Amino acid sequence: MGDIIDLNYGYLFEEELLNEIRHVGRVKKIKEGDKLIDLGEPIRWVPLILDGAIKVLREDDDNNELLLYFIEQGDTCAITITCCSGQTKSEIRAIAETDTELILIPIEVIENWMGKYKSWRNFMLQSYKDRMMELLETIDTIAFFKMDQRLLRHLQDKAKVNHNDIIKTTHQDIANDLNTSRVVVSRLLKVLENNGKIELQRNFIKVIDL
Repeated sequence: MGDIIDLNYGYLFEEELLNEIRHVGRVKKIKEGDKLIDLGEPIRWVPLILDGAIKVLREDDDNNELLLYFIEQGDTCAITITCCSGQTKSEIRAIAETDTELILIPIEVIENWMGKYKSWRNFMLQSYKDRMMELLETIDTIAFFKMDQRLLRHLQDKAKVNHNDIIKTTHQDIANDLNTSRVVVSRLLKVLENNGKIELQRNFIKVIDL
């Protein structure tokens, strides 16, 4: 476990903190599509992503989902950070976008580390800022972008977190992420293809406009 922690966080944290992470952290591997945490579950840890990507979603009263943002290698999740001190329940659903390896840090040590290690405090504050900016971008796309623009942005984001311009997904999965209908997604994908932004194949979508 030490080598992969050093590879991802050795440049950020001092050796004493790295040793504490090795001691209290629990490495977990989850498969693409598996849930990391669900709505209403108690938050007992903060995730540090070692490899892969997680998508974070909200759900309304009618069980409609909306993608908020992705967290990738070297990231953590702002919403779990804000819930640590209150030991509240999760208000988000986190699902593996790809096969993912992460290390779980118990929330009991987070507050102590915030005061003990400047590097940890800076990391957490920067992570919080990054996630808030991504939330603002999500709000902007919903408020100001047309659906075809939202769709293209979503495909571009998925390509980036997967490090691949080939996206293996279904029209229904995209519709779920964007809280719209499959029919709308299928129609707009064809429009994007006609405009040279993407290429549609039977089992995948290639993003040309990155």
